[in-house]
Amino acid sequence: MLGYYNYTVILTYIGAASGIYGIIATLSRQSPRLGVLCLMLSGLCDMFDGTVARTRQRTDDEKRFGIQIDSLSDLICFGVLPACIGYAVGMRKWYDMIILVSYPLAALVRLAYFNVKEETRQQTEGGKREYYEGLPVTNAALLFPFIFVLVPYIGVRYMAITYGVAMIFTAMAFVTNFKVKKADIKGMLLLAVIGLIELILLITGNVA
Repeated sequence: MLGYYNYTVILTYIGAASGIYGIIATLSRQSPRLGVLCLMLSGLCDMFDGTVARTRQRTDDEKRFGIQIDSLSDLICFGVLPACIGYAVGMRKWYDMIILVSYPLAALVRLAYFNVKEETRQQTEGGKREYYEGLPVTNAALLFPFIFVLVPYIGVRYMAITYGVAMIFTAMAFVTNFKVKKADIKGMLLLAVIGLIELILLITGNVA
């Protein structure tokens, strides 16, 4: 069989599967809430897949495969899925279509650029990356669920416009050149706690 199937890529595959299911469930069932839960699961998998991958001595091909499969999964989970959620919450006007198309395109450009720069960096520097250029697309796993947490306060009526504005600024942040420090283990745990709080509020709150 083509591809690699050792434990270092299992979390990436699970995250991708969650994103794909989220897209199907969001569009077929018109269930943005289920899509958001899948988005958060994909974010959790992505948060720790690199840590798991580094526990095994990998060949150069396995490392390159890991970078590519991670980016392809990110495009599905944090590029396409949020756009599908936007459609499900009511972004149906012609200008909404521009946002829904532009957002995953911005994610695509950012991921492709990251792959090129990361390959060059590993050849010249090696070691772990300390900073990202622009906002990593994986932040979508926390940003968009937060909007759903705000539903009881902003009202369902304004959900689509709030979500659309968030998509615009997030897409711009994907392709804007500014430095974002890569989270260490403490930062990852903090993000996980924030995600857990959002999850609890989503489950117990009055959301779409």
